[in-house]
Amino acid sequence: MYFRQVTLMVEKLEESLEFYQEVIEMNITRRIKAGEGEVVFLSTDHGGTEIELVCMPNAPKLECKGISLCFEAENLDEKHEFVKSKGLNPSEIRTPDSNSRYFWVYDPNGISIQIRQDL
Repeated sequence: MYFRQVTLMVEKLEESLEFYQEVIEMNITRRIKAGEGEVVFLSTDHGGTEIELVCMPNAPKLECKGISLCFEAENLDEKHEFVKSKGLNPSEIRTPDSNSRYFWVYDPNGISIQIRQDL
């Protein structure tokens, strides 16, 4: 068994797509019109776990307290500079131990995103 997907109910679909495509380097795998709303699935080139963004009028929206998503970067310093250049105000890079480094940034819907590099 493996973790298949996470579904995020979002208000800012286009901004979310830009964030997950440019910052997290995910690709749209499916895009479905659903009445007045839309559902978009994204995945990395490696496949596996997907993010499903759901934007539906009048649907409950995600309240971003007590949850975060973590993604691994190959070059944390480059990614941190890129995120800063996009005006996304990332945290400073932290090194909690000799095995990893990371920083935090928020997606357009206020979801806490950790970008990490294992050493």
